[in-house]
Amino acid sequence: MLPEETDLNPLILPEILQLEDVAALAEEQLPQLAEELREKILHSVSRTGGHLASSLGVVELTIAILRLFNPDRDRILWDVGHQAYAYKILTGRGDRFHTLRQHKGISGFPRRDESPYDHFGVGHASTSISAALGMVTAREIQGGGQHVLAVIGDGAMTGGMVYEAMNHAGAMNKRLIVILNDNKMSISGNVGALSYFMSRKLSSRWMRRVKREVSDLLQSLPGVGEEVFGLLRQSKKSLKSFFTPGILFEALNFSYLGPVDGHDLQKLQEALRLARASDTPILVHVLTRKGKGYHLAESDPLNYHGVGGFDPMTGNVQAPGAGDESLSYTEVFSTALCDLATQDTRVIAITAAMREGTGLTRFSKRFPSRFVDVGICEQHAVTYAAGLAVQGMKPVVAVYSTFLQRAYDQVVHDVALQNLPVVFALDRAGLVGEDGPTHHGVFDIAYLRHIPNMHILSPRGRRSLQNALATAMALERPVAVRYPRGQCPFFEDQEQFKILPMGEGAFLRQGDAPLAVISVGGTAHRAWAALEEILQEGGPSIALFDPIWLKPMPEEQILDLARRSSTLVVLEEHALAGGFGSAVLELLAREDLLGRCRVLCQGIPDAFVEHGSAEILRERLGLDKDGLKKLILAHL
Repeated sequence: MLPEETDLNPLILPEILQLEDVAALAEEQLPQLAEELREKILHSVSRTGGHLASSLGVVELTIAILRLFNPDRDRILWDVGHQAYAYKILTGRGDRFHTLRQHKGISGFPRRDESPYDHFGVGHASTSISAALGMVTAREIQGGGQHVLAVIGDGAMTGGMVYEAMNHAGAMNKRLIVILNDNKMSISGNVGALSYFMSRKLSSRWMRRVKREVSDLLQSLPGVGEEVFGLLRQSKKSLKSFFTPGILFEALNFSYLGPVDGHDLQKLQEALRLARASDTPILVHVLTRKGKGYHLAESDPLNYHGVGGFDPMTGNVQAPGAGDESLSYTEVFSTALCDLATQDTRVIAITAAMREGTGLTRFSKRFPSRFVDVGICEQHAVTYAAGLAVQGMKPVVAVYSTFLQRAYDQVVHDVALQNLPVVFALDRAGLVGEDGPTHHGVFDIAYLRHIPNMHILSPRGRRSLQNALATAMALERPVAVRYPRGQCPFFEDQEQFKILPMGEGAFLRQGDAPLAVISVGGTAHRAWAALEEILQEGGPSIALFDPIWLKPMPEEQILDLARRSSTLVVLEEHALAGGFGSAVLELLAREDLLGRCRVLCQGIPDAFVEHGSAEILRERLGLDKDGLKKLILAHL
């Protein structure tokens, strides 16, 4: 809780009005500032939702950075960005922090157009060191004196781009500070040998025993033992370097400081002073506790990584609506994949550090030998799946639509070119809401449909998602199944796990009006509601068609619909450029039907969509029920 505002203990945070105010505080005031920051973050995130545990863990680190570096001059980059809440508050956004992730409020990630102190925009992991090194190179050419810091979590350290950047930085050998926030977590728990190496406890009984035995052995050698032991202690490759991650970073030509207690402000400042004095690349290894200061987040950092609104006293989240209808698309996918894996022992599920987000927790518990978390390595995940497919397995890569963008080359060359049966389960296809433009999955149709051998399914509801997944698993070729975030309606009464005829869609309702609607994926239930209202208000009966297959598209059904209609409305939660509406226009142009049937495409315009609730964003873009109804009535 916040300290009481008394003459003896007044609140500090309201007095932080400019950057210099943090550096001007007395040392004994810093713990209180840290407590007030945590209270403010907890208070706001419990109302707006957001990335709680990560930001609580770096409060002291943020204070230490702002006491020793000036973002008016120095460049501070936060990898991923969900660690930057305390930084936002202390760099002039405290009075707006209650608008976090809300429409027209401040972003949940660093944004260059939001503040001059957000020196690089982020949302995906493993980018900070590359961007920081670019700034270092510019500084050397331009003759500046500023420091450049990259604050990176160890979850992001699993990304290969990090080591490409560190290899380059080590070769350049210029002044660069990398701060490794080691909390043993990314979103899911960190995986892999590197994570184990980074976070193993140096004070463990085994480690102390080995160091002692090596020391005793060297010192017992007659004549030379003491001298060798002394030289070893002074060397960069000393016992400490050998038993800590320092040897890894020193191999990349980085000096290494740490590990440092990330909640000890005095030790943090001492380490950062040493880093500030270095003329060559240096890495400061900081150990933090995710969720620090909020007992529920400390004990369960996974579930408090990203949260919706909740009661901070109890941790209770507002429950979704009761009943079977409240199942999300992710939950439907999760159950269906487990059912299919029970029937076929070749099914193997792969995630890139998103087990919970992609709904693979249940699968990982039921089929632990057929579940693989590769860490934040989307490129590796795709090519790894290709290798599995070559050997007769049926790999399913479960990934957010926006994250698959990072593995585009691997999708093209390693999967599609070889026509391998890899299934891409694209969660969060469409608008995702408060996480904003880095997370909206509105480009996948465009970047997948032009790839030869690629097939794309976009199910509208529960049964069609189950059937789309079963169909994808049955095909011996690359298939992407894209589905949105949010509740998954029944919407249809079909047989479960029915293999869908390739390139064949479904009429959800017939109509005799000269206008017809084509709805892509999860937009179907909003289109249905709009057409029902029009009919109930005395309007005509309007046909609604769900293509299901986006590639190969149901050409004959769409052409027949175009010949019977004067207007086709294509509704999709995807970029208009290259989306399914573009595919319909290409088809009608090829068949010379555009002169007799016009096509109206309703989707995402040529602009990045800001953050805000999905409902507000759909309303602004005309993708909600009322927007579609208005469009139809204007063109009947």
